[in-house]
Amino acid sequence: MSDLQDRMKEAVATAAVDQIRDGMVVGLGSGSTAALMIRALGQKLSQGELKGIVGVTTSFQGEVLAAELGIPLMALNAVTSIDLAIDGADEVDPSFQLIKGGGACHVQEKLVARRADRFVIVVDATKLVARLNLGFLLPVEVLPGAWRQVRDELTAMGSSVELRMAIRKAGPVVTDQGNLVLDVAFEGGIGDPAALEATINNIPGVLENGLFVNLVDQVLVGEIVDGEPRVRELPRL
Repeated sequence: MSDLQDRMKEAVATAAVDQIRDGMVVGLGSGSTAALMIRALGQKLSQGELKGIVGVTTSFQGEVLAAELGIPLMALNAVTSIDLAIDGADEVDPSFQLIKGGGACHVQEKLVARRADRFVIVVDATKLVARLNLGFLLPVEVLPGAWRQVRDELTAMGSSVELRMAIRKAGPVVTDQGNLVLDVAFEGGIGDPAALEATINNIPGVLENGLFVNLVDQVLVGEIVDGEPRVRELPRL
């Protein structure tokens, strides 16, 4: 990752944490930008700038990091609502539709986003796209015993499908839920995210896919202007 991209991520993560208020239940996202957000939140708590915060994590990765930073945590089933959820994204289109799941955490991420009163996405400028799935594969989480069947059905829909393989581990990636991930590319990208999300989730053996449709309230974008990091709010088209 370049130094400029690091600076963009840090700027937008800090801007998101500035929206957190005392006493909030906060959804803590996954991925590199969300990790910077969790670190910034931990620093504010340790310095006494925020109080009474409870976090709900979207991954084991986030749970470990938040615990190390002393952020109080509760399970999703233990909260009745989430005031604000902050997460990253792999792609964001002009209508605020997303692809998430590069870290294979999209099931829990979508649960937290759906429970939140406000869902804020933090990305650097490289994640903005005109059309989803042209540059980033769509993750589909599947039951291990059904991955071939689901792959065949997705292929019949006109897509190319790969079983996601692990790095520095033999075999496929296994999610926090104990499932496998298929990475899917549709020729020409995804024109109707809402319809495709429902269609894929209706395939037997699919737990969830990485399309996040009509969930986002705000997108904060980190970018470099005249050599300095800047954060802007993306307008919804």
